[in-house]
Amino acid sequence: MKSGFVSIVGRPNVGKSTLLNSILGEKIAITTSKPQTTRNIIRGIYTNTEDEVQIVFIDTPGIHKPRTKLGEYMTDTAVNTFKEVDALVLIVDDELASGPGDKYILDLVKDTDTPKILVINKIDALSPDKFRRIYEEYEKLGIFKEIFGISAREGTHVDRLVSAITVLLEDGPMYFPADMVTDHPERFIVSEIIREKLLLYLNEEIPHGAAVEIETYKETPKLTKIGAVIYCEKKSHKGIIIGKDGKKLKGIGKDARIEIEGLLGTKVFLELWVKVKEHWRDSDIALSNFGYKE
Repeated sequence: MKSGFVSIVGRPNVGKSTLLNSILGEKIAITTSKPQTTRNIIRGIYTNTEDEVQIVFIDTPGIHKPRTKLGEYMTDTAVNTFKEVDALVLIVDDELASGPGDKYILDLVKDTDTPKILVINKIDALSPDKFRRIYEEYEKLGIFKEIFGISAREGTHVDRLVSAITVLLEDGPMYFPADMVTDHPERFIVSEIIREKLLLYLNEEIPHGAAVEIETYKETPKLTKIGAVIYCEKKSHKGIIIGKDGKKLKGIGKDARIEIEGLLGTKVFLELWVKVKEHWRDSDIALSNFGYKE
């Protein structure tokens, strides 16, 4: 069979996690409209037994010029995958002149020998003229094996992209069982679901200073009891997360519980607490405790 590892890279909020979920046909990576939603590497496993293909996709944090130790970790995590994979998928959704982010990433990827495919995402929101300008701009660089226009959200041309990636792979083993879609434990996915609901409920400032840690996780055949702590950086943020009469925290918990029940296939009892840990994004100890670095 053909098999290999493929890294999905791009600047924050360009659609990397949405593409991964679309390829797999189910949600394993959280997605929001806010940048830097993904903090860890998320591995998604695509297996097509009929075509004898297994692709391990690595959804990386959005690459950006970091301002905190967490930002450094996220960018280093993404860049370190470049030479460890069989192919790179770079996602963009605008022209290079729109900002320095894509230029910065392009400088990082163009010097690697890893085969590269460019994906122009969100074609459902691009005019034909703008799509052509983006296509021609990147085509002139001569560093991409293929260039695809897709809509990760709508699933447009995603199957063609997977076929093009397959062509770049060599014969290899099946690394994971055919029915496995991610190698992350359920506790990790649960913490990410809670963080996604947090991102959706809060304003622009607080989400980047929030982390979720699973403190208790007890499974029985009919009920899973989960206790999680939401950490924020300021006392004022704690009040905002909890909300008046605890309504915001209850909403976050309810939405997370419903999705977690779908994931686990059991009833879920979810308890959430909010604690303050100042400047945790610049603390090596805190980053290690939250699973962002070894």
